[in-house]
This record gives sequence, structure tokens and C-alpha cells, in this order.
Amino acid sequence: MTVSPTDSGAYPPGTAAPVPTRGAAGSAAPPVLTGRRSPVNAAPSPGVPAGQPVDMATLWTTSFPGWVRAPRSVPREFGGGRQVELVWLTAASLRPGCPLVSVSSADGGVGRSTLVAALGGLLALACPQPVLAVDLTGRAWGGLADRVGRRNGASVWDAASDVDRLTSRQAVERLVQHGPTGLHTLVGEREMTSRRRPPSGDEMTRLVARLQKLYPLALLDLPPADTKFAWTALTWGSAPVLVARATQDSLRHSMRLVAQLRAVGLGAMADHVVLVVMETSARVPGEVKAAERQARGVVGEVVRVPYDRNLARPDPVDPRRLRGATRGALVDVAAAVLRLCPADPQAAATVVDPPGTWPNVFQGEESG
Repeated sequence: MTVSPTDSGAYPPGTAAPVPTRGAAGSAAPPVLTGRRSPVNAAPSPGVPAGQPVDMATLWTTSFPGWVRAPRSVPREFGGGRQVELVWLTAASLRPGCPLVSVSSADGGVGRSTLVAALGGLLALACPQPVLAVDLTGRAWGGLADRVGRRNGASVWDAASDVDRLTSRQAVERLVQHGPTGLHTLVGEREMTSRRRPPSGDEMTRLVARLQKLYPLALLDLPPADTKFAWTALTWGSAPVLVARATQDSLRHSMRLVAQLRAVGLGAMADHVVLVVMETSARVPGEVKAAERQARGVVGEVVRVPYDRNLARPDPVDPRRLRGATRGALVDVAAAVLRLCPADPQAAATVVDPPGTWPNVFQGEESG
């Protein structure tokens, strides 16, 4: 009897899978994960699950943890390589308990919503289960609605005002918008009336607590960290992300924010901050690069996202249509975020191939 590796619940709870070791064929990545260079003018690849049959006896013998899913195939636009493979394997093996990716900034207008849509779109390609993004900016304009697209009139207000009925993922899905790669998104409320409005801080806090139980991974689009709500919400996330423009002032303000986190006893969180620097032009001044180097010794990781005209337009973001350098930077951001999340990428690797044939991507070597 065989089952598809994408069937939910196919992997019974048990001990961790054997650690992959390098075998004779260890220098080549399994074809189920390896992407290929896309032809000119090719439509975006779907990144759908691999669908190769797996022997049920093998599944039970290996005793995969119950939360591990078969990894999705890597869209050809992202190619191969150790970093891409680890992102896809980690995304397929996130442990229970939703890791909150809390995205904020020291300034406004730095591209937070753009990053949330782009990063969330990439993670939606990598994760076998749905990924959720939530607009918690409290604004009645802009935000995720422009960067994801809107197909119905529901918003985060509908979810917050009916939170007690959100007892399943299906109940949430009737309210979400779907991005180009399938990212589930609760967009901001655009009306400011007696009947509809952006949720209050307490309402958003209660909503996030409910959603955290329903989704394996969620991204929170927060306002700048100069409000009590944003400051508090940053502490929810196992993966705090700060966004800055590629300017001296924006980087300086971000470092002041990190210093404030340390000053109020949140040094452990500051150590894990992923600082994402968004380029606003094709040329980055030398002083900005110098400020980045200084930041690397202060926060967990620093990733610069190159200028991309596809990100500069107020249109829905499809990571597969971005420039190669931009896609690579988003993979780096995803890797930095997922490193802060509990997962079993080695177990996910074993779902794809026997341990002896899996490339040595867990030992710091490139897999080609």
C-alpha cells in the first residue's frame, strides 16, 4: 500500500528521524527539491507538492514526528543550494505552536507591508501547510491589501469582531485574501465608521492569541514601534523582524530602537532581531554599508533586500517574479526567521530520501 507524502497525518508521532549522513551520492540534491533555471518568459512555477508515492511500512519504521510533512518542491525560479534546501526542509517540519514573525520598524514608510507580503509569499511556497499574514497596523489605507490583492470585502475587523467563532482554520479561511502564492492574509479594515473600524489593541491581542492556535506559521504586520501596542506585540514573536530603509538615518533609528529594547530588559529578544534593510535605489552609499556592518554586531542578523521595481510598485507581490538577487535575499530572510522557530529539518529530509543519500546540508557544506 502506498500513500502520497502530502497526505495530512501520514506520519505517526514517534522519535526523531535518523540524522542524515553523507553517502556516495551525497553531493547531489534529491530531484524532488532541486529547482531548475526557468526558461525565458516562463510563467511562475507552482511549487506544488512532489506527490511521489511513499511506502507505508517505511514511514512507520522510520517513525517520523507527527508534525513533519513531506517537503514541497522548490519552484525552478529559486534553483537549488544549501540555503534554499534548508528553508524548504525547515518549513516542512515546524513543530506545533505557531512561531509569530513580528515585523515592525523604528520609522514609517520603510516597506514593512511589502516585506511581509514578499516573505509570506515565499514561506507559502515552502510550507506544506497554510501560512497566515495579519495586518495589525490599525490603518484604514495601504498595508497588505495593496501587496496581496483583495478578492472579497472581509478584513481583520471581521475576524476580530467574531473571534469567538474562529474555532478552526476553515472559519478563518472564509475571511482571508489569497496572495499570488496562496498566502492567507487578513487585510486591514478600510472603513472608519460606527459599524466597522480597525480593531483596538486589546482586540488584536485576543485575535492573535486565537490565530496562533490554528496556523503553523503567522506573520504580523505591525505599526512602527513607537506605540504601546507595537512595543508589546514585538515581544510575542519568536522571530522579531525590524525593517529599515537603506539610509543612514533609518539604520541609526533602528539601532536606537534595539538599544531601547536592551535598556528595558529585552536584551535576549534584541539578540535575535533580524534587521532587513530595504534598498530604495540601485546604488547604496558607502556610509550605509558601513552602518550595516556596525549593526551586524548588535542584532542577530542583517539582510539587505536589493532594489526591485516589482517591489516598488503598489501591486500584489509574487516572489517568483522578482529579480534573482531579490529572491536570494528573501531566502536569506526566511532562513534567518526559521532558524528561530522549532523544527526538525533532518526528519523532513528523511521523508524525501533515505539518510545515506541525503546531501550533507546539515554540516555546513554546499550541496551544489
